[in-house]
Amino acid sequence: MILAAGRGERMRPLTDHCPKPLLEVGGKPLIVWHIEHLRHAGITQLVINHAHLGHCLEAALGDGSALGVQITWSPETEALETAGGIRKALPLLGEAPFLVINGDVFCDVDFVQLASRAATLRASGSLAHLLLVDNPEHHLAGDFVLDGDRITTDGAPRLTFSGIGAYHPALFSALADNTPHKLAPLLREAMQAGKVEGVRHAGIWIDVGTPERLAALDTRLRTLEDRRSD
Repeated sequence: MILAAGRGERMRPLTDHCPKPLLEVGGKPLIVWHIEHLRHAGITQLVINHAHLGHCLEAALGDGSALGVQITWSPETEALETAGGIRKALPLLGEAPFLVINGDVFCDVDFVQLASRAATLRASGSLAHLLLVDNPEHHLAGDFVLDGDRITTDGAPRLTFSGIGAYHPALFSALADNTPHKLAPLLREAMQAGKVEGVRHAGIWIDVGTPERLAALDTRLRTLEDRRSD
């Protein structure tokens, strides 16, 4: 599942008429980088939620066939927050564990490896496997602590949740449908029960949350492309 329902307030005015996942870097929309990365990993069955300017997303991506994937849309009348959006999409996601990716990050995560970790999640065991990254300058306090392969809420050093993870549907099944729910409180509750695992990602990860970070990523990707073509 790719999360694409956010309003993108920090990106205004760019997001006044364009949903944030359709903003371009390196010559293609942010969300297309995700879709191509997933397709290359053999993951072609996608669910994408939307709220703000969702019709633009559907018009741009359609059923996904042009990108070699199959997209099922999960529209929200109003944004339901991360956990609420996932809860609403559960009937589309099925009963097996699944991956979730924030539509406004850029990352070179190994989706094959993440999918293999997803397959180990159980309703009676670990409910989530999260990708953590070193704290960026705009979030130096971090979010969670990685203790071996377990993620906890207390201790140090703290790392930042990347917005990329694998989940068992049981994590969300008790939530009321069509109701906003944040993901962090749900994860913290599961951490207290020892049901969240994870790994530190040492590769590329960028939270594309401001026009400045969008422009910096665009320059970085275009520079890399120019070097490849030399």
